[in-house]
Amino acid sequence: MMTKAKIAPRDEAVTRVAAWRALGQRIVFTNGVFDLLHRGHVEQLAAARAFGDRLVVGVNDDDSVRRLKGEARPLAPLEDRMVVLAALESVDLVTSFGEDTPLKLIEVLKPDVLVKGADYSKDQIAGADFVLANGGRVETVALVPGRSTTALVEKIKGER
Repeated sequence: MMTKAKIAPRDEAVTRVAAWRALGQRIVFTNGVFDLLHRGHVEQLAAARAFGDRLVVGVNDDDSVRRLKGEARPLAPLEDRMVVLAALESVDLVTSFGEDTPLKLIEVLKPDVLVKGADYSKDQIAGADFVLANGGRVETVALVPGRSTTALVEKIKGER
């Protein structure tokens, strides 16, 4: 599928996910800022995809990134971050959300599996209670040591 075809607004994402579910496919969801895509992101997304048939990635919009990470972020605008994610083989669909957490997006997509990095405990994962209450699973995947956007930014700035 062409990269831009993998990017959809929330309402279209809901429609695509429903179509995949009607075919019996297991929907996996993860989310994040994905400001500077690095090996850790790529490995986490591939691991997430392995939990099901389709991987949907929710991306924080620019305003929510600024609220969460400060005025200096995001480094890359939303559209750029979404295009880079959509180019990955493991990713089937990319959509965005403007809230500080993806809870509302999770509630409309109703994924079968919710995945986050192992830096989160399951009780810290937004949407975990909703997914579990609807018969789904919540999984965490191992981080790649030393691979983070913060570490990259510090290295670029000469702080490491």
